[in-house]
Amino acid sequence: MLAQYKTVQGYGEHELIIQKSKFLTYVNRATTEEEAQDFIQKIKKKHWNATHNCSAYIIGENDQIQKANDDGEPSGTAGVPMLEVLKKQALKDTVVVVTRYFGGIKLGAGGLIRAYGKATSDGLSSTGIVQRKLMCTIHTTIEYTLLGKVENELRASEYQLKNIHYLDKVIVETYVENNMVDTFITWMVEITNGKSKNEKGETLYLELLNP
Repeated sequence: MLAQYKTVQGYGEHELIIQKSKFLTYVNRATTEEEAQDFIQKIKKKHWNATHNCSAYIIGENDQIQKANDDGEPSGTAGVPMLEVLKKQALKDTVVVVTRYFGGIKLGAGGLIRAYGKATSDGLSSTGIVQRKLMCTIHTTIEYTLLGKVENELRASEYQLKNIHYLDKVIVETYVENNMVDTFITWMVEITNGKSKNEKGETLYLELLNP
């Protein structure tokens, strides 16, 4: 599993008018080629009367699945520039469809490349990009007398507090990057003077909005 990677926040739409042609961008996350194709077909069905429904997607930890489709536009003027935007932004598990309704003015090859690239870029910006970081949840068990100090230290630190459970003792859950687990446990033992029990919980991806 990758320590971190970027992908889209989820489903998004964007509209762009260029030389009277309407470009509708549809963005979504897809973790398999089947999901990407299902999304593309859904948009094609929705816009069955559009001039073109061009698409691109990039899937897999190592970007092993990459596809681009011009859907009738001149070869290399739509799907490829869309895919290039995904690659340039280093996105993974992302599918984009740009639907075009022709407005009567031909854009030429260069104009089409710029239009589909911009439609994709604007659609991604509108949807939002997230950084997915692989995190380990650390469960810290302490006495109630230590809660104030531990919580204050955590909130002032780079670590992200997940939850606090008020049971016989307090269990504090913290998201910690995998390579920082030992450092975190050492730090927690120090601030509690050895009066904390620290255990590793589940490992999961935490999504942070990309600035």
